[in-house]
Amino acid sequence: MFKKVLIVEDHESVNISVQKTLTDLGIAQDYKNYVFYCDDAIMRIKKAIGEQKPYELLITDLSFEDDTTQQKITTGIDLIKAAKALQPNLKVLIFSIENRESIAQQLAEDLGIDAFVPKARHDAKDLKIAVETIFKNKQYLSPNLKQAAKIEAPFEFTAFDKTIISLLSNGIAQKEIPFHLHKKEVKPAGLSSVEKRLNFIKTALNISNNSQLIAYCKDKAII
Repeated sequence: MFKKVLIVEDHESVNISVQKTLTDLGIAQDYKNYVFYCDDAIMRIKKAIGEQKPYELLITDLSFEDDTTQQKITTGIDLIKAAKALQPNLKVLIFSIENRESIAQQLAEDLGIDAFVPKARHDAKDLKIAVETIFKNKQYLSPNLKQAAKIEAPFEFTAFDKTIISLLSNGIAQKEIPFHLHKKEVKPAGLSSVEKRLNFIKTALNISNNSQLIAYCKDKAII
């Protein structure tokens, strides 16, 4: 079984639950092997490589809540890319509220992830199966992921989506969007809500950054 696993999860209760699952599998855990921020995760990975004791498995969420701590890497997708650049053979398990099979398959294809488990009822059991499967060098996409219809419906942009993307298109920095939303009396107006929604849209459309999202929306006459 794996001996060194890094958990990246910003909700403390979920973090503790994942640690418990790993302990049940016989994987020893301590405070050095779980973090709340992506930047801290990269620092731990670099340090482990430098000490010639690299991590064998990275377990990460896809989205992270924004707070007062400044971060260079703010999404699970960017974290995986950065981690793989440092350690190409690092195994990756995504543990996320996202539960669409199509998204999991796309991430497996684009990022080479080894497993995807949705946060849901009985997810601890699902997580154990995923870790055991990865250890056997096999891929695991949870059977609890929701399958799309044969013809997947196009992404539905809400009025809120169009407003925040239009602001980005007009040169407004992402961190300044809440100020403009408050002026327009648009809710929700918090930076966390804006960042989570933008990350969700980009993940759903398989778009990597805001510039590509703006170009996509202009091309489709969404904004």
